[in-house]
Amino acid sequence: MNPPTWLRGRLGVLLSLGPACAVETLPGVPALLLAPVGLWLLFAAPVLLLRGFTDKVVSTRSGSLLLAAGLAVLLDILVALGVNTVLPPLGVERPLTRLVLASATTLVLLVLGILAPQSPRPLLRGAPLSGARPVAWAAGVALLLSVAGPIRLNNGLGGAVSTTALVVVTALVVLLLLRHARCSPIVLEAGIYAASATLLLLTSLRGWYITGHDIQREYLYFRLTLGGSFWDISAYTDPYNACLSITLLPVSIFRLTGIEDIYVFKAVLPLLFALTPVLVHRAVRNVASPLVALLSAVFFMAFPTFFTDMPFLGRQAIAFLLLACAMLVLTDSRRPLALRRAVFTVLLAGVVLSHYSTIYVIVGTLATAFAVDKVWRLASRPGRAHQHRADRQGRMRTFLTWWTVAVPAVLALLWAGPLTHTGGQLESTLRVVASDLFGSGDARGGSSDTRYSLFGGAGVTPEERLAEYREDTIGYTAADRADGKYLPLDALAKYPTPVAGKENLPLTPVGRALDTVGLSVPALNGVLRQAAALLLQVLVLVGFVIALRGRNSPFAPVRDQITLTVGALAMMGLFTLVPQLSVDYSVLRAFQQGLLFFAPFIAAGALWAVRRAGRRAVPVLCVLVAGLLLDLTGAVPKALGGYPAQLALSNSGPAYDIYYPHAEDRRAAMWLNQRAAGDDLVVQTDRYSFSRLQTLFTVRTQDSVHPALLRSQSYVLLGSTPTRKDEVTVFFRGDLVTYRYPRDLLDTTRNLIYSNEGAVVYR
Repeated sequence: MNPPTWLRGRLGVLLSLGPACAVETLPGVPALLLAPVGLWLLFAAPVLLLRGFTDKVVSTRSGSLLLAAGLAVLLDILVALGVNTVLPPLGVERPLTRLVLASATTLVLLVLGILAPQSPRPLLRGAPLSGARPVAWAAGVALLLSVAGPIRLNNGLGGAVSTTALVVVTALVVLLLLRHARCSPIVLEAGIYAASATLLLLTSLRGWYITGHDIQREYLYFRLTLGGSFWDISAYTDPYNACLSITLLPVSIFRLTGIEDIYVFKAVLPLLFALTPVLVHRAVRNVASPLVALLSAVFFMAFPTFFTDMPFLGRQAIAFLLLACAMLVLTDSRRPLALRRAVFTVLLAGVVLSHYSTIYVIVGTLATAFAVDKVWRLASRPGRAHQHRADRQGRMRTFLTWWTVAVPAVLALLWAGPLTHTGGQLESTLRVVASDLFGSGDARGGSSDTRYSLFGGAGVTPEERLAEYREDTIGYTAADRADGKYLPLDALAKYPTPVAGKENLPLTPVGRALDTVGLSVPALNGVLRQAAALLLQVLVLVGFVIALRGRNSPFAPVRDQITLTVGALAMMGLFTLVPQLSVDYSVLRAFQQGLLFFAPFIAAGALWAVRRAGRRAVPVLCVLVAGLLLDLTGAVPKALGGYPAQLALSNSGPAYDIYYPHAEDRRAAMWLNQRAAGDDLVVQTDRYSFSRLQTLFTVRTQDSVHPALLRSQSYVLLGSTPTRKDEVTVFFRGDLVTYRYPRDLLDTTRNLIYSNEGAVVYR
């Protein structure tokens, strides 16, 4: 008798594991074979084997696959953590090798295949694909351009292809909006994934080396783990090193797939994160119409942090992926509540292992939501005759309970405390927050990103921030300056460091035409950005009010969505009003995280705003969304000029100046590392040159060259931007400030010992 289809599929997966493990353990396997085999073991096979379990947690086919993908990522982290913990006491000093990881992954998958429940549903057979052809064409073109555009820019060519990719993504989103009623869910989700991946890859693939801000340090700790094939938190008790999403997970991907290590960070992690908007769509679709769900995913992607910051935040990208899976579980009420709560908690445990700050914000959001729910119940307590029945129904409608809040909080404290001893940043932040709240601090403002908030105020000017930075540096170097370790202040007075002016793209013909009729293009670009930020916040409030009232609302949120939105907005308010929180955790990243909770309310607000258009409501909505996407992604400023260039579209601009890795900088760093190897002098360089080059330095290095921090005796390396433009950027109190650097000071006090027409070294 032939086994059923689902058993044949499972049997095929199990039978594939032996050959796959053999390929992984053989020497000299070509990368073209190793990559698909490794991806199969790490992601595809776990997803197929987990489907039977995830079918019991969520009710939809796509939801089951998406949840299985998130659990597969968490499983990969846990397998690597397991061998890293168990094997060293048994005498295996290098547990994170290909042989060990492949064997352990295969063994875990075999056990999973035997013990996990089996899915009776076919993977894709019978899934409707209506509307697939135009979506597939647009998605294919967008993904092709997302790779071609960065390659052209990295080779010194123009950004026309990348700009075209943004136009195609916008067209794809508009197509999905116009045809959402005729497209099947799987087609909509495939289109969302293609748009999401395109936006991320346009940024993440910039540069031939690791490009970006936090990703540089993430890559450093990955390399330290990879070098010893062992993750040792005691060797580097740094919060970054405690994020297994950027240490153990990339090591497993690199070992088993053979994908070049920089492209694990530049491609694989962004492509995993690209699932997050799809999860937003699926989670909202559980409780709302297809249009509300689609808009929720689009607004999540359209927020600038998604495609400018998240490609450089691998640890937070994985944390958001797991949090989105948790929201999917929360909104699917057609499965047992106890099981969903348990899986929700497991996913938040994965966030604990992935990123410290994200879980702190989540715990604050959950705690606030739980408190709001309790107050809500007390305020709406029914009459005694119906109290028992109403309370029973209310409990059924509420997902959050005390232990879904307490368990993640306890795990976060344990992980940052006794398990890794990396909670110093949290303790420092809480001390400063207490100082701010009780009036004993220095009353300095928080990050200027708060100016985008409805309640954020005007922020701090660059001149004020730079003056604070200089005052701080002079203050904490006073004693050593008196001992002659730093240059005297009277000598520095001759070399001012004024704030550098903002450098905008030159006006295009269209921009000049607007300028001739009296319309200031730089002012217009600034107004559009500020208006977009305010629009999203207003739509949150409007959507929340109409959903709460239940009148003319395009969706009826479940109780937990309302309380979690209150919690997320409360955290946003806290970040805006308490300066230190906006410094240590970006307000814009907090809003991006909040979109996982309140994106459907923005969608509801947008639909309410266009309701009077009647049959033309969707076309009007398409115009609004298209304008928002084209402006926020940078296509409109690129077409007009008069705005700082963006890294994804140009080989200029502030992000390019401080994040883009240049070959000249790397050559200078390698030369200096050899020169200074036997010397006691420290190497000084600016913060962002150090960030780009930190994996190359083995000598003592200081990441500042501000005149107030220049030592009397040291090497000084100036990277490409300081050398070519005489500009240096510092990051202080949550803000980037660029100032004019006095090269005359170095020419007067030091000797030029190296130059390669891109970077220079003084001694």
